Amino acid sequence: MKQHYFLFITLIGFMQTALSKDRPNILVILTDDQGWADIGYNNPAVYTPNMDKLASGGSVFTNHYVMSQCTPTRAALMTGRYPSRFGPHATAASTKPAFPKGTPTMASMLQTEGYDTCLSGKWHLGSSPDHGPNFFGFDQSYGCLSGAVGNYNHGYRKGPLFHTWHRNHQLIEGSENGVHTTQLITDDAIRFIRQNRGNPFFLYLAYTAVHTPLDERGKFINQPTRLDPKNPNRWQNEDNIPWFNDPLGKIQKEKDPEKRLFLAALHHLDHAIGRVTQALKDKRLLKNTLILFSSDNGPQVNWPGNAYPNDLKVTNFNQPLPMRGKKQDVYEGGIKVPGFAHWPDKIIPGKVKNPMHIVDWLPTLANLVGHEPKTEMRWDGVDQSPAIFEKRSAADREMYWVQKSRCKALRYGDWKIVSYSKKPPKKASDWQLFNMRLDPKELENIASKHPKTLSDLHRRFLRHKSLDSPQ
Repeated sequence: MKQHYFLFITLIGFMQTALSKDRPNILVILTDDQGWADIGYNNPAVYTPNMDKLASGGSVFTNHYVMSQCTPTRAALMTGRYPSRFGPHATAASTKPAFPKGTPTMASMLQTEGYDTCLSGKWHLGSSPDHGPNFFGFDQSYGCLSGAVGNYNHGYRKGPLFHTWHRNHQLIEGSENGVHTTQLITDDAIRFIRQNRGNPFFLYLAYTAVHTPLDERGKFINQPTRLDPKNPNRWQNEDNIPWFNDPLGKIQKEKDPEKRLFLAALHHLDHAIGRVTQALKDKRLLKNTLILFSSDNGPQVNWPGNAYPNDLKVTNFNQPLPMRGKKQDVYEGGIKVPGFAHWPDKIIPGKVKNPMHIVDWLPTLANLVGHEPKTEMRWDGVDQSPAIFEKRSAADREMYWVQKSRCKALRYGDWKIVSYSKKPPKKASDWQLFNMRLDPKELENIASKHPKTLSDLHRRFLRHKSLDSPQ
């Protein structure tokens, strides 16, 4: 009997070890303000070969949604819940804590499943060290606690939270000045990848690029990016900065200098992602690493400048969108962004056309690693494993947006309602209605033609609204 018991325990241990070996490393890449058209596979005028290669080798999400600003998207990603569940403060960019300590996150879930966890880059879910990422499941963290920062001084805007650049909540003031944030974040990610470990890892790689301020100095680190006084259509030192000069000449074909500056920042970002991919190859980890990629919202388009030191005013600098809206909008341009999943030999390359939302990533990963929550979790996201791994269409699902009091939306199937009224929609007639299959640019409000559909979506919105926290 004892011998049988010993064999049983040994078998269980062997199965657990095998399961651990089969679990992939997980790399989540989140870029900042990268619009739908700011990536090569959606726009051939853009030079992003490393992102494009990862996308072509995996599942490309052609209808991939996020929230309309950075903090809300990060809250949705980390918790699998819509940010409004935590209160209105979480539905727009904020330096305040987005959700309370003790909230289960993607990192804490994977940590309980034996993963080594690391954040390299932007947190923006609580901008003080006492609410940093290490309180939410990250073993290691590095980057900015606040929003996007200056590329060479790593400071957040001009105010009391200027210094939030940190390692494990210990602020680093000035010691890394002169090195571009994209390089620093990438270097730290590669450091983590190269560590010897017996566990799988979860790396959340949250770039501040391509958020403003746009500043690409190359080796001329003591000269802030500015137009050449002798040639106002060229940036100073542009010919000698590699990010302005891709091998295919795409960036130099762009006549608008402000667009060229943005494309240079995008080229720099893409090169960094290529470095991370190469580090995975060098460690022979790429084949067992699931890479999930997304931007956090649509393009900024215009920036007034002067929010940061050496901050340039730039206008119409993103690539034009084939849809309506931009960052902070709940029209498609503000919430529909590039997204893909890459896992060699596990994901069959192709397109996933059914609507997906970044709120789905947590339940999808929970299923992948076999996580069973100890308490009943009310995730808003759905498990997208069948769509990603089997290219099976999922049933229609609701997606819900609240951007503070400014705008609201809900999509169900092909139908989408949108409101830009400061007053909460109380009746169906308060909405615009669009059919996203027939009118993806949201040009024709057909609310008066489909009263039953409008009423149904209004009812679904009110149900979601009733689940939000008033705090």
